[in-house]
Amino acid sequence: MTRSVAVEQFPEGYAAMVIGGAAGIGRATAELLARRGVDVTIADRDGDAADIAAQAVRDAGGAAAAAACDVTDEASLTRAFESAVSRHGVVHAVINSAGIQGPLGRPSHEVGIAEFERTLAVNLTPGLTIARVVIPHFLERGYGRIVHVASIAGKEGNPQMIGYSASKAGLIGLVKAQGKEYSRSGITVNAVAPAVIRTPFLDSQPESVVNYMLEKIPMGRTGELHEVAEMLAFIASPAAGFTTGFTFDLSGGRATY
Repeated sequence: MTRSVAVEQFPEGYAAMVIGGAAGIGRATAELLARRGVDVTIADRDGDAADIAAQAVRDAGGAAAAAACDVTDEASLTRAFESAVSRHGVVHAVINSAGIQGPLGRPSHEVGIAEFERTLAVNLTPGLTIARVVIPHFLERGYGRIVHVASIAGKEGNPQMIGYSASKAGLIGLVKAQGKEYSRSGITVNAVAPAVIRTPFLDSQPESVVNYMLEKIPMGRTGELHEVAEMLAFIASPAAGFTTGFTFDLSGGRATY
């Protein structure tokens, strides 16, 4: 009989970088990680907002630093990651919650190529850029966690959200491939696929789009930030050691696959 071994969720000295951590899902996750003893680097394109978020974590008794980071710029991402490594000596987990919604409320034939490609550049390509920057660091240590925020739109496709749906579907495919590539290295690569989550992001979407998405949720409600943060924190922890290449459901039952 194999003896089970309990894994402490976050051992002392655990360090994480949260990209897009100044607001919404990223900030909620950074704050939760800090409450559980993780030393957090909050990286965001808005450096001032990252500073404010990091200060709020420190005011609450947690350990946090801020870094300006444009996820579409590999040099910017490298600087932010190197800053986190220099501060902690090691980074154990990277959570990527950066993203844009792209063109909304229009059918595909009315969407411009440039705005479509811009959505891919923010939502999809960073999946590769992050790997290029952080995986060499993880490989040296034989351990690492990468977690991306995908979307239910990437599993099912939302009409009149072609850029967002395509970019998140691509991200899910990228996670599957990378999870298999590094499956024997101690590195896991996973994602979460939220449906409608109560954030300022939701307020910016057309009412018709929001209603369409809510109607498809069996639970009949939006998800809450703390629910997403809890799942992201678990996937970024040592406890989630036997799952990789997977996209976790956060859709209130809309897509259970």
